[in-house]
Amino acid sequence: MGEELERVKLLLGEEAVVKLKNSTVLVAGVGGVGSYAAEALARTGIGHLILVDKDTVALSNLNRQIMADHNTVDVPKVTAMHERIKSFNAECEVTEVQAFLNADNIDMVKKADFVVDAIDTVTSKLDLIEACHDNGIPFVSSLGMGNRLDSSMVTYTDLWKTQMDPLAKSVRQMARKRGIRYPVPVLFSSEQPRIQNRIVDPDGETRKDRIPPASVIFVPAAAGLLAASIAVRTILENKQ
Repeated sequence: MGEELERVKLLLGEEAVVKLKNSTVLVAGVGGVGSYAAEALARTGIGHLILVDKDTVALSNLNRQIMADHNTVDVPKVTAMHERIKSFNAECEVTEVQAFLNADNIDMVKKADFVVDAIDTVTSKLDLIEACHDNGIPFVSSLGMGNRLDSSMVTYTDLWKTQMDPLAKSVRQMARKRGIRYPVPVLFSSEQPRIQNRIVDPDGETRKDRIPPASVIFVPAAAGLLAASIAVRTILENKQ
């Protein structure tokens, strides 16, 4: 890219822009958090994005997911995000993985210089955390961003310092059972989450399907942008 990244070059310098172009970031979960992370990474000049998500765009995503509009409903999220990225950064290579992250495909993290975990399933989240740790791949894991309004309360911290977040509690509990004792970098909202108990889909397969979290754009978008910032800064600090 030429002029498109001119302002990035002014801030970071030519050498940094080349580093970013030669870097790969994996974004696991292309939803409220992950879509904004992918958007920011592509606009900052990351050369290769691996987007991992099984789901398709739904009408209920339109209020907070950046690739979601009436034209992308029922389109795989990874495809919709890929098409959006091509519209402003055609040089960004995007690998679409329309699948849930699991033990069968977790090795794909080895291809990344940084991993953004925006998964909301505890088991898969911990599988990803362990894979990154075991392979020495820097990462950040996003915790609960639903049922909240105040984007200023999103912070970058350690999993073991989190509180008041039901998802963080579940992750901590399962992490202890797995013997995880090392620091886990996370994005966490210190805002007390609002209670959402209304049943939206009585026939849903999971509790999340039946009673989904309430969500508006402010908090997940802030987390996604912060995740991208952390990824870029880490790559520039670490990559030779």
